Amino acid sequence: MPSTWPMDDKPAVEAGTLYLVATPIGNRADITLRALAVLEQADVVAAEDTRTSGRLLAGYGIQRGLVAYHEHNETRQAARLLQELESGRSVALVSDAGTPLVSDPGYRLVAAAADRQIKIVPVPGASALTAALSASGLPTDSFVFAGFPARRPGRRRRQLESLAADRRTLIFFESPRRLLGLLEDLQQVMGNRQVVVARELTKLHEEFIRGTVGHVICRLRDRPAIKGEVTLLVAGADKKNTAAGRQELDRALAAALEETGGSASAAASLVAQRLGTGRRLVYRRAVELKKARGS
Repeated sequence: MPSTWPMDDKPAVEAGTLYLVATPIGNRADITLRALAVLEQADVVAAEDTRTSGRLLAGYGIQRGLVAYHEHNETRQAARLLQELESGRSVALVSDAGTPLVSDPGYRLVAAAADRQIKIVPVPGASALTAALSASGLPTDSFVFAGFPARRPGRRRRQLESLAADRRTLIFFESPRRLLGLLEDLQQVMGNRQVVVARELTKLHEEFIRGTVGHVICRLRDRPAIKGEVTLLVAGADKKNTAAGRQELDRALAAALEETGGSASAAASLVAQRLGTGRRLVYRRAVELKKARGS
């Protein structure tokens, strides 16, 4: 049964207020009492997928109509919801799963509400981002959430290159169909770093695959198919990937260029293997060094 009051005995919703309500990412028991109270009492509930959210609410005895709010109608529906808020009605926004706006629609509505000084209230709860990070075994004190990588390989590699020197833990969401491609690009750009694949979080077949990029690729290639929602975490760069390690890289490349007769490609392959870093970045630096020396 739904809870009709929050834990502090105050009304669950206030007039003219936008609520950002987190919903479960898998296990339906992860819904909070406050979330149920807000969803039951809000004048309008806007959902990314009305079918998914409808089943969730029905499971807790909340019977009501839902307004569709997704990436294809966001501009039109944001204007409508702002009118509702400015008329004094309360609006609850939910995504397909997890916390709204974390790689889900809603930014346009929240930004416009903030500009109009409409009260915005987060109703926190489940998030694949924090769930995966907390159980990953990678550093949690500082991290970068990069969302979904680009689908096209060239653009995806450029995105990875822009993050290659970052020493913080990197976090991505990815489709299971594109996971192997992302891991292969990651190995080429960043080397054989430690990674964690968090799959089907909070669901029946929840799984964490930990190891180097190469190890994880081998494990996944042995499977007939990769299924389920995926969060990928990547260890941050160490010294040799950062500006602080540039001198070491340059020394190694200078020696390798001599050893390979001045071939930037061969030198990059050699140094990438010796230092355990991504070949693409090493090759780019090798070319820069050759140009600087007038070769």
